[in-house]
Amino acid sequence: MLLYQDTLLQLEYDPATDILEITWPDLEPEVLPEIRQAFQMLVETIRNYDVKKLLVDGRKATINISDEENSLLMLKIAQELDATRLQKVARIESSDLKRETQAAENRIKIQHILGVHFEMVNFSDRTLALAWLKSNS
Repeated sequence: MLLYQDTLLQLEYDPATDILEITWPDLEPEVLPEIRQAFQMLVETIRNYDVKKLLVDGRKATINISDEENSLLMLKIAQELDATRLQKVARIESSDLKRETQAAENRIKIQHILGVHFEMVNFSDRTLALAWLKSNS
């Protein structure tokens, strides 16, 4: 079921599996304030629906902000997600090696700095990501 949609973000929720799905938006400098607001909507939706599992499709998103801005944004989102009851985050990787290197560095920072309570795992395809989210492990 579609819970939220605007020009940057679409949130699809499956209550049977308790999986919220988001397609990662393009991160462009000129829309950074709107992106922050959209991510706040994501966090509020997770909190309001008590979502435990999040599927992030990052295959098509472009990142045109600095690595520092990207890291700060990811830390802020992770910090806010850590204040929810979220348990698992599955991310579908892009084929862009530079982006995936930055994403890996962000995950390490998030774990080191915040020590978040939820699991974060990357997958090469949607089927594997969904299988992991649906599993009891």
